[in-house]
Parts: sequence; C-alpha cells; structure tokens
Amino acid sequence: MKSNNETITTTSKRIELLDVYRGFAILGIFVVNIVIMNSTFLNQDEFAKQWTSNVDIAVQKVLQLFFYTKFFPIFSLLFGLGISMQAMKLSEKGKLSKAFFFRRMFFLFVFGVLHIVLLWSGDVLNMYALLGLLTVFFISKSNRLILGLSVFFLLFPFYDFLFEQLFMLLGYDPGIFLKEYTGESVNQIIANGTYLEGIQLRILEYFSNLPMLIGFLAPIALSMFLLGMYLGKNKVYESLDVFILKIKKPVLIVTVLSNVYRILFLYVIVKLDVYKIAIARQFFIKLMVVSDVIMGLFYLWIIGWLWYNASVKTIFKPLKYVGKMALTNYIMQSFIGLILFSSIGFGLYEMMSPSQTFIAAISVFIFQVIVSKAWLTYFQFGPLEWLWRCLTYKKLFTLKRN
Repeated sequence: MKSNNETITTTSKRIELLDVYRGFAILGIFVVNIVIMNSTFLNQDEFAKQWTSNVDIAVQKVLQLFFYTKFFPIFSLLFGLGISMQAMKLSEKGKLSKAFFFRRMFFLFVFGVLHIVLLWSGDVLNMYALLGLLTVFFISKSNRLILGLSVFFLLFPFYDFLFEQLFMLLGYDPGIFLKEYTGESVNQIIANGTYLEGIQLRILEYFSNLPMLIGFLAPIALSMFLLGMYLGKNKVYESLDVFILKIKKPVLIVTVLSNVYRILFLYVIVKLDVYKIAIARQFFIKLMVVSDVIMGLFYLWIIGWLWYNASVKTIFKPLKYVGKMALTNYIMQSFIGLILFSSIGFGLYEMMSPSQTFIAAISVFIFQVIVSKAWLTYFQFGPLEWLWRCLTYKKLFTLKRN
C-alpha cells in the first residue's frame, strides 16, 4: 500500500442527518438481532412461549409493531444511498470504474465471511457486497427504471414459490445442515461448547438460513438499495429539508393506511378462515411485509421532519457518532453478543427474557454512543471504516486527526 499522510474526510462535507439515520438503523438492528442471538431460529418459538409476564408480552408486541422488518430496509436504503453518492462523485470526476467497486465490495464480502465465521451467523454484509456490485450497472440507467424495479422487487408476491423451485432444481436442501442438532444441543454448544464448535455451528446455521436470506431479506434489500440509489442519483441529500417537506402528504397518507392494515392483520385477519387458504395467506403476509417496510421509511421521514422543523436536534445528535462508524458498530454488536451469550463470555444463551434483551440492547447502544464519540474525538474514521477505505483505495490513509 502507498502511504498517504494528508488529512482525508469521508466526504467533502458529511451530511449530519444521514449519520443520524445510520445510527438509528444500527440501534434498531441490534434490538432485533439480540433476540436471535439469545435464541436461534431452531428453538425460538418454543423458547418464546415461556415468557408470559405482562412486561415480556408487552415488549414482544412492541418488537412486532415497531421493530421487526423496519430497520433492515432502512439500513439497505442508506447503503444504496451512500454507494450511489460515492458513484456520482466519482462519475463527475471521470473516475467511476468497475474495478473500484469490485474491489470495494470484495473486501466488504470478506468482512462478511469473517463476521459469520468468527462472531455470528446472521450476517448481511455478504448480501450488501453483492448488491454493491450492481452500482456501476444501475447508476447510468433511467430514474424510471431504477424506481420501477425498486417497487417491483418490493411488491412481487411469489418469491417463496420461485426460490423453492430453484432450490429443488439445484438440489439444495437447507434442512440437512442442522438435521443432527436439536434446540438442546445448540444450547449446549453455544453456552458451554468450545469456540471451534461455535464456528462450525455458525457456518451450518448460515447455510441452513440461506433460503430465508435469499427469498425474504434479499428482495427487500434489493428494493431498498435501488430506492436509495434513486435518491442518491437525484441528489436529494443536497436539499433534504425541501424533499422531506415535499413528500409530507403522501408519506402521512400511506403510513396511516399501512398501519390500519398492520393492526387488522395482527388482530383480525389471522383469525379469519380465509387466512387458512395458502394463496390468500401468502397475499396477506406480503401486504404485512410491505406495510412494515413503509413504517421503516416513515421513521426516516419523521426523524428528518423533526430535525428540520422542531427544536429536538439535541435528542437525535448522539446517534450520529454511531452512524459515522456504522460498520464498526455493527460488527461490535455481534462481538458483544458473542461475549454475552456464548461460552467464551457469560454463557447467557436462552437465559434472558424479552424485556432483559431489550434493555441489554439499549444499554449496549448507549455504550456505543459513548465509545464512538470518544473515538471520533481523536480519529477521523472508525477502525473498520478506515481499514475498508485503505483496502479499497490501496492507500494507507491517516487515521488520527491533526
């Protein structure tokens, strides 16, 4: 690597609200992820049945109404927005190249692989790396195509059927990876097993969960990535206050309608006889997913509206420190989860209630705000952001602030 001692900023002028958004996404993602870290998908339903106190039931309802399937779309949109902003700047300088994005996404993919093997199987960096490779192709396409594809990938209702047929054609059976494991044996490995046994389990879990990753999360991620690219390509970040005010009415109308449906789904539709019909159930669930995504986008809108139109900036500003180090903090959360739940730390796997995991997630995030603020006082980038930047540009950037 070449040495480069000049002071570098992550952008010519960072947009504070975008860092606030990233920090907010990191908070919500960990509130959801810690639930899975505490009890994997293999045993989650059985594990959840034991928590019957009013507090735990209330927390589970809060998670369902305000967290699940809300923050992953936010993170995906912000990833698409950030990548497209970078692509636009490079394009304006005549430096946009496939090699640059291939190299950048290759190292993000490597981070993802290491994340799965060393820390946690619930990684999404691999998927983001693959999406990032689409940047050079889509950045030159029309706004109508990009936005149209974003809507299509979000609304298309038959992913389950398509990917089921695809996996059958490929002979891929996700059930074989964990067929020798039970909820009890998984508990023993995570809470009391060796670190090497944990690595083996994480790899098997990842391949077992691949259909959900590809069939459920990937279409949402692709849709939101394209939406973020559309916003970045049209440079809405240069006048976010105007854009937020412009879309106020449609955002509020769509949010109200989608939330009416969410409430009907959770408390009425699932009890109807028509819900027992497979194709109807698939349709209802798809509408619920779309409504959840809309709720996530509403979070971004309301934070932005409050940011520009109310005296509450001081409430949101701490989020920006975590947002400036989003990659580092995302990986840090998995490391903390490993310490909390596995045998190399406290071994608390399947010992924490929903209310306890919720409090733990908030506490960890507050810790991350403090650590991130302290780090950024002395350094220009988060450690993983710095490493990723150096590998991408093949230069050794100065880490410390002057």
